[in-house]
Amino acid sequence: MADQNLKSPPELPVRPAISRMEGPSSTEPPTPNLRHAEGEQSDAPPVRPKRQRARVALFTLLPIGLLVGGYLYVTGGQIISTDNAYIQADHVGVSTDVSGLVASIDVKDNQRVAQGQVLFTLKPEPFEIALASARAQLGNVRNQILNLKANYNQALAEIDQAQIDLPYYQTSFQRQQTLISVSAVSKTNYDDAKHALDSTRQKIAVAKATAQMVLAQLGGHIETPVEQQPAYLQAQAAVDEAQRNLTNSVVRAPFDGIVTNVDSLQVGSYLQPPQSGVSLVSADHLWVAASPKETELTHMKPGQPVDISVDSYPGVEWHGTVESISPASGSSFSLLPAQNTTGNWVKVVQRIPVRISIDDTGQKPSLRTGMSVEARINTGVARGLPEMFSGLFNSKAPRP
Repeated sequence: MADQNLKSPPELPVRPAISRMEGPSSTEPPTPNLRHAEGEQSDAPPVRPKRQRARVALFTLLPIGLLVGGYLYVTGGQIISTDNAYIQADHVGVSTDVSGLVASIDVKDNQRVAQGQVLFTLKPEPFEIALASARAQLGNVRNQILNLKANYNQALAEIDQAQIDLPYYQTSFQRQQTLISVSAVSKTNYDDAKHALDSTRQKIAVAKATAQMVLAQLGGHIETPVEQQPAYLQAQAAVDEAQRNLTNSVVRAPFDGIVTNVDSLQVGSYLQPPQSGVSLVSADHLWVAASPKETELTHMKPGQPVDISVDSYPGVEWHGTVESISPASGSSFSLLPAQNTTGNWVKVVQRIPVRISIDDTGQKPSLRTGMSVEARINTGVARGLPEMFSGLFNSKAPRP
């Protein structure tokens, strides 16, 4: 019994003391709950972090983006766009080639006119007087030609008359010559017969010379009508010139368009050629004068389609066609072209003028000369692979 009492009592499980100051969060959850949570974690799929998902998406989309970008680069480059382009139109300073005082002005500034419409008129009196004088001179020339023809006919008649008298005087002279040989007539009668024969012969020569002179004045052909004689044509040309001056004293529009600078012309102003009275700008014949860089002309050709946007009309688009390409750069026509042989030469990308026709001006806002536009030319030729890659694909096998 004593030995049994001396044995120590069995050990009991020690439970940690729970302080009242600590909350329930500091304590471990009950064992059953932990087992239940571990069971749920083992059954559900593991959750990936956001960074890992972004990495996967990046590595997935990056090759696709590179492929799309490469495709767009290789197939792009067909459109050549330039904003160095402006609207151009036919325009001219309307003037006259005759001098005179302005009598009337028949148009107003910025007025639309048709071809042949009167713009302004010079005083017609000086031109009418000059026309009347030229016509009078034409009449005098006609009379002179008719007089020359009459003189020619008279010279021919004198020749015929003298040739008719010539045999008579020849016979009379021979008779006197026979009689004087036998001293049947006096010396005086012989001399008179000889003088009459010589005078007749001389009249024939003078008449022929006169006829030749008149014929030369008539151009060598007496049958030529008066209206075709050189002197008459010259006088007729003077009449035509006077008539032209009178006609040009009334200044008309050479083509359809809009007149400007009318205020610079006043009634009573004296105009001298080639001084212009008003300016006329075409309202129908318009085109685009573009100046792309020389590096953009590789595949540009006449006939290619062009899309045109005007800064004044956002959202409205015109369509055109490349009409022509200049054979020289714009600087080649400057007053002082570049001298590239000097020591201070600097390479500058040149611009080549390109003329673009506008195909659909109807039913759209009015275009005016000098408007800024943006032209997009469709060359139809893609950019293609870069040179370093195209050389690999196009390389030929080495020669043996």
